[in-house]
Amino acid sequence: MVDIKVPSVGESISEVTLVKWLKKEGEYVDRDEVIAELESEKATFEVNAEKAGTLKTVGKEGDTLKIGDVVAQIDETATKPEAKKQEKVNAEQVVNKKEQEKKQEGDKSASNGQVLAPNEVKATPVAAAMISDKKIDSKSITPTGTGGKILKHDVLDAITNPGRIPGLPLFSRDERKEKMSNLRKTVSRRLVEAKNTTAMLTTFNEVDMSNIMALRTKFKDKFKEKHGVNLGFMSFFTKACCYALQEWPAVNAYIDGDEIIYHNYCDISIAVSAPKGLVVPVIRNAESLSMAEIEKKVVELATKARDNKLAMEEMQGGTFTITNGGVFGSLMSTPIINIPQSAILGMHKIEDRPIAMNGQVVIRPMMYLAVSYDHRIIDGRESVSFLVRVKELLENPDLLLFGKDPVKALLEL
Repeated sequence: MVDIKVPSVGESISEVTLVKWLKKEGEYVDRDEVIAELESEKATFEVNAEKAGTLKTVGKEGDTLKIGDVVAQIDETATKPEAKKQEKVNAEQVVNKKEQEKKQEGDKSASNGQVLAPNEVKATPVAAAMISDKKIDSKSITPTGTGGKILKHDVLDAITNPGRIPGLPLFSRDERKEKMSNLRKTVSRRLVEAKNTTAMLTTFNEVDMSNIMALRTKFKDKFKEKHGVNLGFMSFFTKACCYALQEWPAVNAYIDGDEIIYHNYCDISIAVSAPKGLVVPVIRNAESLSMAEIEKKVVELATKARDNKLAMEEMQGGTFTITNGGVFGSLMSTPIINIPQSAILGMHKIEDRPIAMNGQVVIRPMMYLAVSYDHRIIDGRESVSFLVRVKELLENPDLLLFGKDPVKALLEL
């Protein structure tokens, strides 16, 4: 037997949680095949089989394991199942699937007086008409008819009890407990630490997104064709922040004991909502990247976050953070600093609003911006000036080429 142990994932991490088994007890696995998923307080990572053989699981899903604990064993003396047997099993699965599909089609054709309501839900003609007339989401209706059919009284019940979870009894007071994951514990601890150890304050402004939206509409197809990635908002915001951070270095610095560490580079952290919780991967030297390179990096990091594939080093460091609550519909918020950083920019929902322009009321796509900052290191003048500079660069994207007006750059003004 070969022991598969919990690997070391960082100096400060002593234990991990076994999230789930990707291979079953007694299943044959190849060498380097992923067998389980573990979660530390900072990231989710995979465990690979060190040898080929039959898997014997030791830990259970949800168990907390120490670094070096045995999580599984591999019987390397086991022989690999014959390919013919596996092919036979696969063929049987295909046949069974086809027979099941035929049976479902037969059941559908044999049903009398039954029609498909919205969202492919079975319902009686009367119930289907009521769903269509009242524009009810059929997922909110609990069917009580034979074979999961929605009846008239099911629709009436949904209308008279709106907002109720389908299938949940009226006046239910059920509760459930769920163990907090290591990642969620870390997020909780860091957020409380940020509130308790910094003199946090937030300043707001708003930006007219008309020019950026017009640019995206005009060049998005050519940009995608040339670079193989979509032209999003994040590249504009990252570029604008890099210019502003280099003009106001305190916003790009942080306190270390009784010293202030200033950075001559911009490592931009981007907040991403992953399946296991909030993670903040870093775009290194964003000030040196092109728009396309930034967009590619954003897609790469966001994809890794969703797939729980982020490496520890990809989430460490960072001098400034950008978070986009607008993707969830947030109109305004006060983001919490990602310590030890000193500031974070919050993007929000773009919404058409009436504004005064040249003495006229016009409708423009507006976005509220918020910068939360540590007042111990960043003064009000610096934080407000930083945000005003970001606003100026976003409303005049031409400035992102030189950091200032092209004509003034030509005239060296």
